[in-house]
Amino acid sequence: MENYFVYILKSQSSNVYYKGFTTCIERRLFEHNNGKTRYSSNKGPWSLVFLEKLETKKEALITEKKLKRLNHDNIEKLITSPRNIICSK
Repeated sequence: MENYFVYILKSQSSNVYYKGFTTCIERRLFEHNNGKTRYSSNKGPWSLVFLEKLETKKEALITEKKLKRLNHDNIEKLITSPRNIICSK
């Protein structure tokens, strides 16, 4: 059974967040940091600040949609919450 992850990346150069979902967080982070994605290619380097594991693709897509609606302040609160697998900013 495949695992799904929703994640938030933070740009170290422009202080913006990128939200998405994937089945392989290592590959996805590599893609963001190496110019393989259009939006994030000129805003890096990126660091992983939030990661949540979900069991189904449907759950991941629903959670990703909720993340994309959050403003900057709410993202800051979320990345410091106990449910966050990543424990640092």
